[in-house]
Amino acid sequence: MGINLEKMNKVLKYRWVVFVILALAYFFVYFHRVSTAVVAADIMNSFGVGAASIGLLGSAYFYAYTAMQLPSGILSDSWGVKKTAGVFTLLAAVGAILTGVATSFTMVLIGRVLIGIGVAMVYIPVMKVLAIWFKKNEFASMSGVLLAIGNIGALSAAGPLAIMAAAFGDWQKVFLMLGVFSVLLAVAIFMLVKDRPEDMECPSIPEIEAYEKGENYVPPKAVAKIPMGEALKQTFSSGMKFWPLSIWFFFMYGSLMVYQGLWGGPFFRDVLGWDKATYAGVLSFIAIGMIFGCPIAGYLSDKVLKSRKKVLIAGTAVYIVLWGVLWSQAGNITSTTAYTVIHFLFGFFGGFFVVSYAQVKEWFPASIVGTATGAYNIFPFLGGAIFMTITGKMMEVSSGTTASVAQYKSVWLLMFACMVFAFLCLLVSKERGSEKVAPVKVSDASEVPVSSER
Repeated sequence: MGINLEKMNKVLKYRWVVFVILALAYFFVYFHRVSTAVVAADIMNSFGVGAASIGLLGSAYFYAYTAMQLPSGILSDSWGVKKTAGVFTLLAAVGAILTGVATSFTMVLIGRVLIGIGVAMVYIPVMKVLAIWFKKNEFASMSGVLLAIGNIGALSAAGPLAIMAAAFGDWQKVFLMLGVFSVLLAVAIFMLVKDRPEDMECPSIPEIEAYEKGENYVPPKAVAKIPMGEALKQTFSSGMKFWPLSIWFFFMYGSLMVYQGLWGGPFFRDVLGWDKATYAGVLSFIAIGMIFGCPIAGYLSDKVLKSRKKVLIAGTAVYIVLWGVLWSQAGNITSTTAYTVIHFLFGFFGGFFVVSYAQVKEWFPASIVGTATGAYNIFPFLGGAIFMTITGKMMEVSSGTTASVAQYKSVWLLMFACMVFAFLCLLVSKERGSEKVAPVKVSDASEVPVSSER
């Protein structure tokens, strides 16, 4: 069957417009995630609040983000990518503007919640874009590029945000600027993003892939829209295809957040006596490692090993070894150079988790891939929330004292033990590969093979 080459080339070019716009939105997901730490002292001075209030402010984003993961997937499937990402980027803009004009801490807190809800609705729509606008052997690689862009956003929220706040003499002006820019970004999403190539009267990616292979394109059988309840049922009842990897991700990302997002800095302060500038610089190498590790993991999965599970096993194994070093050598390693190397490797191999999205996505049809990915994405953030609470109890100290090296070692040991268990879950997880997948039951349609959908 022939294909319109002009329209085919249009799809292969325009998909980069769609990706770049949404990737820029994802840049600000990470930017906002770490911004509180940078302006914490300014907020405390502006509104006369203490550390407990700042802790509440930081967690507000985290819990809002977690709560919105499943709705994100459901809306990506029902509303579509453009509407979901556009509406909620606009909501994040409202949150940033509210923060910028706030006259009380309560207003800042409400703004933070709106930001968390808004940016929570970006990642899953972008993953659906990758599933629809890119080829199967490009998905993991592009996922890695996306995560790298996110981590660049995290780095940009450190030094650059502090510099901007100092340059303007008012941290709130920075958030006003972010809000205005986010409004423009939302407009760009509504105007330029397309849910599918077919919306431009162009061939779909499966049709293009068939043409490139010299094969006749056979359109998939028509599938009735899967109701939300049915989509959730298919996701959570998929057994070994979903649950072992979800449990692994709960521990994997939870342990990463415990170190990078909570107790790494205090450890260097309390145990090694480093100042903030020193340990902040050393910890930043975790994000730098991820910037390199995420796209490399995707490339290895798509082009070299052609396996999701093998890449995840290799990355997790090294990540566990590094946790073992952090635990066993806590207090003994004092060199900034040594920790810089450890942190780079920690982020590099920790970033291999990006491939897991491809492993999950390949088990589900395109009509529910947003819901499935959203359900999967609950687990890493739930892990972060729960482990931060647990380790917070473990690190409690009397007023005026600092935590001991023994307390930190107990936390590191817990993370090491949890990762060993997570590794066992990973080993029993199922990768689709060339395995023939059982048909998906649709409540109001005949059985349709998963392999016929993208």
